[in-house]
Amino acid sequence: MSAAKVLYICQEITPYLPENEISGICRRMPQAIQEKGCEIRTFMPKFGCINERRNQLHEVIRLSGMNIIIDDNDHPLIIKVASIQSARMQVYFIDNDDFFHRRFTVADAEGKEFPDNGERSIFYARGVIETVRKLRWIPDVIHCHGWMSAFVPLYLKKAFADDPYFKNAKIVYSLYHDDFKQFFKQDLNNKVLIDELQAADFALLGKKPGYLSMMKLAVQYSDGIILCSDQLNRNLLTFVNKLDKPVITSSEENDYQNYYDFYQTLTELK
Repeated sequence: MSAAKVLYICQEITPYLPENEISGICRRMPQAIQEKGCEIRTFMPKFGCINERRNQLHEVIRLSGMNIIIDDNDHPLIIKVASIQSARMQVYFIDNDDFFHRRFTVADAEGKEFPDNGERSIFYARGVIETVRKLRWIPDVIHCHGWMSAFVPLYLKKAFADDPYFKNAKIVYSLYHDDFKQFFKQDLNNKVLIDELQAADFALLGKKPGYLSMMKLAVQYSDGIILCSDQLNRNLLTFVNKLDKPVITSSEENDYQNYYDFYQTLTELK
């Protein structure tokens, strides 16, 4: 396991965003796993409130330039990178003018959630997947954090199931207390769809897709689940408990050995 490659697909990482449950774990855990001998790659969205000059972000020209098509609309994919020197860790940022240049992350100044959050999540998931393929890097474990990464398991298990970069990877999904209240646009199902998917693959989204249905979809296509909060949605917990999947509880931020052992258990499964 020490030579394993672990891909972290995060919604938030401190110091680029203020520290909270997700951003703190996503900052310290990749470093801890790297120090155990694993090779890592770490991604997050490049939200507009992130100061590029202060954090020394720069565009990776060789990775940028492709377009992500969502519902017949082209959205340019821009890849930026920065380093957390104290952790000897690089962070790749998924950027796009339409989705990530506003001043706030999920909701506006009045707390109203952005109506295109669903599309932003789709773009982020597909942007990470295409960037990893362009890096020609084959992960053994893919660990998703936060609802922004929720479409990754669906795409990898269905649209990219035979892709040589992902077909043998184990997907871990961490659940947090990061609920939101607003439903997505009802046409989100059309926007999730790409050539390799069937509507039945994401039927769990339902006619009124929202946080709960998105989380159910994410854990349905994951190989392992980590419960990272004691305030998780009870409906979601009931759904998780009915799945025949490995589940661990880890609400302690520094319980990194627990994560490492979980990765090892999953990669040993056939």
